[in-house]
Amino acid sequence: MLSRRLMLVLGALLVVSPATAQEQSIVVASTTSTQDSGLFGYLLPIFKQKTGIDVKVVAQGTGQALDTARRGDADVVFVHAKSAEEKFLAEGFGVKRFPVMYNDFVLIGPANDPAGIKSGKDIVTALKAIRDKAAPFISRGDRSGTHIAELALWKTAGIDIEHDKGPWYKAIGQGMGAALNTASASNAYVLSDRGTWLAFKNRGDLVIAVEGDKRMFNQYGVMLVNPDKHPTVKKELGQRFVDWLVSPEGQRAIAGYKINGEQLFYPNAAEPGV
Repeated sequence: MLSRRLMLVLGALLVVSPATAQEQSIVVASTTSTQDSGLFGYLLPIFKQKTGIDVKVVAQGTGQALDTARRGDADVVFVHAKSAEEKFLAEGFGVKRFPVMYNDFVLIGPANDPAGIKSGKDIVTALKAIRDKAAPFISRGDRSGTHIAELALWKTAGIDIEHDKGPWYKAIGQGMGAALNTASASNAYVLSDRGTWLAFKNRGDLVIAVEGDKRMFNQYGVMLVNPDKHPTVKKELGQRFVDWLVSPEGQRAIAGYKINGEQLFYPNAAEPGV
């Protein structure tokens, strides 16, 4: 009798274990900056230790990450382009947007500064100088949050980049790390999120040319993908990740991620409207 019971238990474990293991993982479609900066490498082990949930990250530009979520290929989306996030919600693909953290964008450029903008704090003046002097500029060109921010900054500077761009302006259609590598290799300017820049190892002669302009604010938000649109979404597990990110514990973990003593992201889940 005992032997039969043991056999039944073992049989049940063989059936249940794979499903249970599968249920304890989620897919997060997120920006390349959260990956390239090393933030996920720091946060996800903390989250897994607390919950047992394994987070698999699909790192893409914000536009691509939102499209991945639209197809139902992710449970959670964690990106940084508020206008695109609000459109995603309006279309019914997300449940609710939660602000998580912020940092800022920085304009990176060669140390010899061909546009004459180094140590400036006015991004509009800097972009006009780059255009006027036809200084090499690398654009991600990938519908990422950084690319969306870059296009908005050109517009703020009164520049129609589609009309005014020339050989000096190169869109590469790749992530932040690739854009920085291209800028390093070609002695060019590039807009970067500060987190990826601080984690970037292949700087060459690149330095921060412009920083501190309030128009370079960079907010991140997180959303559960709507299970009404995609029943395969792991609603409970995904919501636990969202809830943890905006909880005091998750916010402390975000604040605790530093490189060479410098904080990369600043939690602000408690601030409405960002």
